[in-house]
Amino acid sequence: MTTSQIESEPAQSFPRWLILVIVGAVLFVMAFYAITDSHYLAHDHALEGADWFSYAVCHRITERSFMINGRQFPLCARCTGMYLGAALTMLALWLAGRARHIALPPLPILLTLLGFMAIMGIDGLNSYSHFFPDVPHLYEPRNWLRLLTGMGTGLALGAVILPTLSQTLWLPQEFRPSVSTFRELGGLVLVGGTAVLLVLSNQPIMLYVLAIISTAGLLTVVTALNTVMVLILSRRESLATTWRQATLPLLIGVALALIELSAISLLRFNLTGTMTGFPSL
Repeated sequence: MTTSQIESEPAQSFPRWLILVIVGAVLFVMAFYAITDSHYLAHDHALEGADWFSYAVCHRITERSFMINGRQFPLCARCTGMYLGAALTMLALWLAGRARHIALPPLPILLTLLGFMAIMGIDGLNSYSHFFPDVPHLYEPRNWLRLLTGMGTGLALGAVILPTLSQTLWLPQEFRPSVSTFRELGGLVLVGGTAVLLVLSNQPIMLYVLAIISTAGLLTVVTALNTVMVLILSRRESLATTWRQATLPLLIGVALALIELSAISLLRFNLTGTMTGFPSL
């Protein structure tokens, strides 16, 4: 079966843009009701669920997080950028028809992506140094810098994780890179930069939507890694020819992600007694 035959299946013919319109409309309707009723926002089930899963991987320090009408984001500023960037990158590559591309970006682009991650590492170390007043630091950390450097790492994660998943999941495969040229990388940077500006715009409805997408990015990253692990351990890698055949391993990856994140959050809550930041000494 060729790639063109696979892409012509009825299951694949449903317009991708229509899926995005439907999902986007649902998110904006949810956001409208959440933002127009502050009591509803405080007890919004979508954000409460996002808080729970985010707590497994994020410190959730209030001062290092963005706010939606006074309500803290599920993820801190840096993690918001990282997982929002990963989600947007994988979505952009999927829309561009790169779902079966299994090669990593060329070395110059890969080194650039690694550079993005290194910049986040430097900013993270500088930010961490502020927990210790006597430790020298390079500059005063800012949430917008945490968001921006996290976004760069998110772009790198998306460009690497998607071809890794594709290589383990699909048959046939296209030995082509997820990101081929600096022009394509520039397009991803533009998408990420736009998302950063939307977060910084402080528009509540947009913030709500981006908060949900960033948590979806976290679940997507963990799901992808779990799916790769399950397929390798079961020796069933590179067997799926259709989305229907890919559904089971992906659902297993989702289930494991929900269990893992929930277990870590539960353990952390039992140890610290708080869902934000660190316990008081």
